[in-house]
Amino acid sequence: MADVEQLLIRTPDGGEIPVTEAADIARGRSYTEIQRLDGRRRVNVTASVQFGTNANRVQQQAQRELVPRLLARYPGLRIEPGGDARRQAETMGALGAGFVLALAAMFALLAIAFKSWSQPFIIATAIPFGFVGAVLGHLLLGYNMSLMSMMGFVALAGVVVNDSLVLVSAVNDFRRDEGLTVLEAVTVGGTRRFRPILLTSLTTFLGLTPMILETSVGARFLIPMALSLGFGVLFATFITLLLVPALYLIVEDVSRFGGRATRFVREGVRGRRDAPPPMPEPAPAAEE
Repeated sequence: MADVEQLLIRTPDGGEIPVTEAADIARGRSYTEIQRLDGRRRVNVTASVQFGTNANRVQQQAQRELVPRLLARYPGLRIEPGGDARRQAETMGALGAGFVLALAAMFALLAIAFKSWSQPFIIATAIPFGFVGAVLGHLLLGYNMSLMSMMGFVALAGVVVNDSLVLVSAVNDFRRDEGLTVLEAVTVGGTRRFRPILLTSLTTFLGLTPMILETSVGARFLIPMALSLGFGVLFATFITLLLVPALYLIVEDVSRFGGRATRFVREGVRGRRDAPPPMPEPAPAAEE
């Protein structure tokens, strides 16, 4: 700026004068550089979120309250999220695609192992209830949902099916090896597998408890993932012990009813096909 104030400019008659005599110079602030995107000037607005504040909530509030006022004040303005918000959106998209692929792979493996299309659905019913337990865990301890929570959801989907898998496998074994009825096999299987399922879930939850109760700043970003896994497994355990046997019975009843209906339709069609043709009616006698 000192060089600018001492600058000499040439006059129309060929002389030179200082720039301070030809112009009024005022000090102020300006952009150090002008950035453009697709031919339009771009300005980056950044902020630092204080500890204990959820960045996603701040961004949602800005989108809901601040952005409409700016668009009304400056027509033609375009606002796009960037930085961590854009990277988080990209990560969530990739995480969702990976979650769908993981569910498809789990369903294929279960269908091959059980040689059934319905039993993998019975086993997978614990997944949404595990998500409910994860959300309840966040609400109980006062944590907001974050990217690490979503990663915990994906890991939870592969863990909560273990209890349902053990229970359904036990019921199938009792029906096949001991010749029990469906109701007897479900009752015996739930009784025999109650303690292993409960102990497996409790040990998993207790193993994650030290991380959930950790108070150091360095470990706080991992707590949402531990909450998703711990409370999701714990909540899904009780659902597994109650809902999975009921669904198993319902699916068997529906399958049995469908088989009877199909058999009835086939026998009806076969009976009409094998029935002898009707005898022709005698011609009426001619009147005299």
